[in-house]
Amino acid sequence: MNGKYIGGGIVLIALAFGAGVYYAQEYGYYEKVSATAPAAAITLAELGGGTLDPIDVAGYLGIDADSSPLRYRACFRTDISLATATETFQVYDAPTPLIGPKWFDCYDAKRIGADLEAGRAVAFLSQHDIHDGVDRVVALYPDGQAYVWHQLNSEAEK
Repeated sequence: MNGKYIGGGIVLIALAFGAGVYYAQEYGYYEKVSATAPAAAITLAELGGGTLDPIDVAGYLGIDADSSPLRYRACFRTDISLATATETFQVYDAPTPLIGPKWFDCYDAKRIGADLEAGRAVAFLSQHDIHDGVDRVVALYPDGQAYVWHQLNSEAEK
């Protein structure tokens, strides 16, 4: 009979621990980023390197966390056309949108990734090494919708 209580206690502790880890990963560290915060100022890197040009942003929704530089994600609209962007700014070679928390529903990494692969969107370098080994990437759609995330660059793998 005592074994049932011990086993049940272990199961309850494991469930509580699992719930705590889930909450920490999904909600605990994230904070909304204000549209007036420095992180909301979106730039694109010009062809030929170096210069970062700010772009017009409307309807900005963003999240970030101090726990990791990879947790930044944002959604917004811009009036820059894809034709202008591809002629002016650096296309990002290997964009990999990272999965965000489920509650941040304006950002769907799987859909963005599929659209990038299918050519329905184009990814651009926003800022190289925004943190050591981490780039900021912007995906632009023809209708002006845009998404931003941070991802590891090739220097992080060294």
